[in-house]
Amino acid sequence: MRETTTSVSTAMGDMRAVVYYPDSDRPLPGIVLVDGAGDSVADDWGSQPATFGGCGAVILTHDKPGCGGSPGDWRDQTLAGRASDSLAALEVLRHQPGVDPDRVGFLGISQGGWVSYLAASMAPRAVRHVVTISGAGVSPAEQERYRIACAVDGDEEALAWVDERTRRLLAGEDPASVSASQSAYADRPWYALACGHYPPDMLPFFVRIAGFDPAAVFPKVRCPVFAAFGGADTSVPTRRSVAVLNDLLPSDPRHAIAVYPDVGHGLLPAEYDRTIPYSDQLAPGFLAMLTEWLARR
Repeated sequence: MRETTTSVSTAMGDMRAVVYYPDSDRPLPGIVLVDGAGDSVADDWGSQPATFGGCGAVILTHDKPGCGGSPGDWRDQTLAGRASDSLAALEVLRHQPGVDPDRVGFLGISQGGWVSYLAASMAPRAVRHVVTISGAGVSPAEQERYRIACAVDGDEEALAWVDERTRRLLAGEDPASVSASQSAYADRPWYALACGHYPPDMLPFFVRIAGFDPAAVFPKVRCPVFAAFGGADTSVPTRRSVAVLNDLLPSDPRHAIAVYPDVGHGLLPAEYDRTIPYSDQLAPGFLAMLTEWLARR
């Protein structure tokens, strides 16, 4: 697969990007990969661009702000800011040689699902398709409560703190004060599981995204959607997400919602092995379904 480097102009500066071209004698759909939580570097996706490109698409990846030498800091962003970055990347991809400009869209993984849906609602004429892998149909706050509940096996004290933390942060309390209260639980056996992702410097970011309501976004998505979930996902509430998408996405026979049993978050096994090719660990049947779905778009 051939690669070229380019850049994406965003509010935080120019982000480094990589475009991956599968061999083809005809224009192909374009897909911007939209990553989940945490750092993300354009050329650190492993074999994923080649895997998704093998489904018949030109792939673009880009740094998040503050990653891979690009300016800014993704922790200062909202989901709307990430969606704006993704739309800027989409326009870069649209004008790449070998890309059908009328067939460009997103593939959002985990948190990238919210970003992809939001971007599609913000620019319905620009986004022609959205694919999500483990993209929750509920708010970040609800999704995180589900993830932590699974991790702590429903521990009541842990979940009581999670609820209090969320309530206080969304009510506008100083994150430093909330962090101080959180430290009082440091001796609890559930502390690392319930609080490990929420050090003091991450609480302001959580505040910026926790109240996002995907239910207000789904009715504004006008393009076809392929939403894929793992039946054994302990990070995203699959059943609830499927129900919300079925209820709120505008009716469109081109939509596809699939649940793959016995795989977890990201359509991967619980014990993901980086020494085994990514494509060999994805849910059986997903890549074939994605290939067919893209070909019809």
